[in-house]
Parts: sequence; structure tokens; C-alpha cells
Amino acid sequence: MTKPDETFLKTMQERAAAQQIARWFGIELAEVRPGYARTVMTCRPEMANMLGMIHGTAVFALIDEAFQASCNAHGAVAVALSMSLTFHHAPAMDARLSAESREIHAGRRTATYQITVTDEAGHPIASCQALAYRKDKPHGW
Repeated sequence: MTKPDETFLKTMQERAAAQQIARWFGIELAEVRPGYARTVMTCRPEMANMLGMIHGTAVFALIDEAFQASCNAHGAVAVALSMSLTFHHAPAMDARLSAESREIHAGRRTATYQITVTDEAGHPIASCQALAYRKDKPHGW
């Protein structure tokens, strides 16, 4: 497989921005390269759970977007096999969160990732360990 070029990575950012779910959550793919991605999102009142805190689904969506980008930035289709998420602190309602996904190990078919979420002050919000399945199929874009 060839290394993705800047055009591929730019297309990837455009495709990420076009996802309706990413638009609803306000998730932006701020940075992407093979094995790494950073996403950002601002917490909003409509993301609150029944306790008035940011719903875990919103944090997970931010994590999943970073994971999706980092493992697909190699140029071939990669899908999630498993994700294990730990919440550390509830973010403030207007917090600007950042999720960083880093590839820890990549084999021929699977790859492991560590994703961390922090607020703008660098406080830990959540962390996730994820496993991706790498297909031989290149992206059609």
C-alpha cells in the first residue's frame, strides 16, 4: 500500500466534515496523518444527560471520530473491532474538548490505538483503547 498524499488527507477532512452526525455534534477533524488524528468539539446544552452533565455519547462520538480518522488515514478501509472507554471527569458545559488518537501497534490485519480526551486546560476527560481491523480494500476517494 502506498503512503497517502496530502490530497487524500484533505479529502478525508472534507468527508469527515460532511458527516451529518459530526456536524450535529460540532466535531472537527483538526489534524490527520497515518496513525494519528486530533478532533475537537465544544460541549453544548443540548448534549446534556438527565443529570445535566455532558452525555457520554457526545464524548464517545468525539473519540470515535478521532479513531476512525487515524486508522483510515493509511489509505485502506479500517473498521472498529472493539473499543474500551473510561471516563475520568465530566467536562464543563461549554468546554472545548480535544481527542487525540495515536496508533500504538499496526499489524497486517489489526492495529491498536490509544485515544485521550482533554479539555482546553489539559485536564483528562476520558481515555479509550481501540482495536481496528484493516482491510485490503483502498478507499475509493
